Amino acid sequence: MNIAIKRTRIEDLRRTELIAAAHRVFMVHGLSGMTTARICAEAGMSPGILSYYFKGKEDVLFAMVRLNNRILVEDVVARLNHAQTRWDRLLAILEGNFPVTVYEPNVANAWLSVVAASAKNPRYARLQALFYRRLRSNLASVFADHLPPDRVAMITRLVSSMIDGLWLQKAAREAPDRDAAVGLIVQSVTALLSEEERRLLQA
Repeated sequence: MNIAIKRTRIEDLRRTELIAAAHRVFMVHGLSGMTTARICAEAGMSPGILSYYFKGKEDVLFAMVRLNNRILVEDVVARLNHAQTRWDRLLAILEGNFPVTVYEPNVANAWLSVVAASAKNPRYARLQALFYRRLRSNLASVFADHLPPDRVAMITRLVSSMIDGLWLQKAAREAPDRDAAVGLIVQSVTALLSEEERRLLQA
């Protein structure tokens, strides 16, 4: 094997390990608690190794946030690929935004720290904006062609706001469990639709 290629693969592996370690630290301590020492200790590497693979802690944090956004998006896309009806698409989007294994207070608090950081960090803000654009686009695809644009926009905004609100409540340990959270949004959407509209979406 070419030495340069081997070195590149090892470097890619080390970067991946550091990002994964940053994610684990993030889930426990949130964004503000992600120190270089904690990340390197979690990865089982020496404290100075992070600066070799990344420009600084900020770069590894950004890579971690970007990776987690991508994982969430890919989970939603995988669920959408199995959807048979428009209503199935709605359920896929909702279930993908409330992953069973991570919908819990510590994770909610950690993600709130990213949202808070977005107010001052342009790179985080761009990632969040991209995430919300994808969410709104996915939701709009459920209702497009069956509802007028103003109602599509209203329902899309309502659902995205409920998703955020339930995660916020989860951070405060006030939210229902995952299935109840999804069910609450489904009930809210159902109440906004006529019987004929629901039939068309479920057909």
